[in-house]
Amino acid sequence: MGSTTRGLRLGRIAGVEVRLDWSLLIVFWLIVMSLGGGLFPARHPDWSPLLIWGMAGLAAVLFLASILAHELSHAVVGRAQGIEVVGITLFIFGGMAHMRGEPRSPRAELLMAGVGPVTSLVIGVIATVWGSYLVAPGALDAGEPLGAFQAASPLATVLLWLGPLNIMLGVFNLIPGFPLDGGRVLRAALWATTRDYTKATRWAAGIGQAVGLLFILAGVTMMLGARIPFLGRGLVSGLWIAFIGWFLKSAAAASYSQVMISDLLDDVPVSRLMKRQPVTVDAGVSVAQLVDGYLMATAERAFPVVDAAQGADVNRWLGIVTMEDVRKVPRDLWQTTRVSDIMTSAREVAVASPDETAAGALQKLAARDVEQLPVVDGADGGRLVGLIRRLDIMRWLELQQPRGGGARVPRERHA
Repeated sequence: MGSTTRGLRLGRIAGVEVRLDWSLLIVFWLIVMSLGGGLFPARHPDWSPLLIWGMAGLAAVLFLASILAHELSHAVVGRAQGIEVVGITLFIFGGMAHMRGEPRSPRAELLMAGVGPVTSLVIGVIATVWGSYLVAPGALDAGEPLGAFQAASPLATVLLWLGPLNIMLGVFNLIPGFPLDGGRVLRAALWATTRDYTKATRWAAGIGQAVGLLFILAGVTMMLGARIPFLGRGLVSGLWIAFIGWFLKSAAAASYSQVMISDLLDDVPVSRLMKRQPVTVDAGVSVAQLVDGYLMATAERAFPVVDAAQGADVNRWLGIVTMEDVRKVPRDLWQTTRVSDIMTSAREVAVASPDETAAGALQKLAARDVEQLPVVDGADGGRLVGLIRRLDIMRWLELQQPRGGGARVPRERHA
């Protein structure tokens, strides 16, 4: 199975691939700089520079770990509800659990969405209570919330920073702005009430876009100097709030578009959209011949590979070779490198069946970030009968929206 996302692969936890998006490095750097260059030295002037920056780094790592725990809770509960969660990506706005398909019932949606904020709140409460317990006796009389930072040990200081932050994160995720967890909880309630998944998604996405617009307006107001309760004022804070609002508004619109696309494709079989009798290439030809005789001579970007010595029967397909495979080969080796050396073996290639829905094929394309899938008829000994391309699906969707409302095919699903 190909990777579901781009970024730095951290490994697998409970069978779920975990990746780190490079944008999260910005968050890590901001946390370390704000704590190491501001809060910690101001509250602990007696700490050495090594201790200050060490605790700032530890705090950033623990915060990212708490985000991972939040997303893992989604994955564990989702799998228990029959939803395939193939990966998790940590990125600048927190985390994203990548699913194949959507929850099958309002109850499954509610449980999967609700467990994330609960996890953050539990982590926040535990860290806050633990940090308060570690504060030296008498520090609570210093007049600062949760005790004086100046009297707290390094570990207590980190915990007293981490705890309230996770509580805020849990509360923020409960905002009914789809696709935040709170918005998905709202969709579960609307779904249970209306018994119409599409209508519930449309309403939840509409509310999500409205919440995003409110965040944008609040951010602009803050940048103009007004103070917003709980958010404050200022150019940087206002810009960040507006950016979050823009992200929420865009994500809500994209999530609704994704559901609409799935609905349009649910009753369309792959056999209706696939390219039949695809052009095949012999495994023994050189990469130079592949480029000149196939890639440059046709509009195709991928070709099933066969063994011409056994005949041109497409039943004997060996794998797939793509333009991306060619790009990995230095040009001076094109004459001596064979297609069989660079192709992806058939046993490693994800395939679609002619009877499955185009929506299912699109999910496979998105999950693996590829442009085409071989279509294999398993009822006939695994015979290759065609290729289903993202381009074919997009063309069909455009035909369903003749007035220019062409739907954008999303690359991934998330919770």
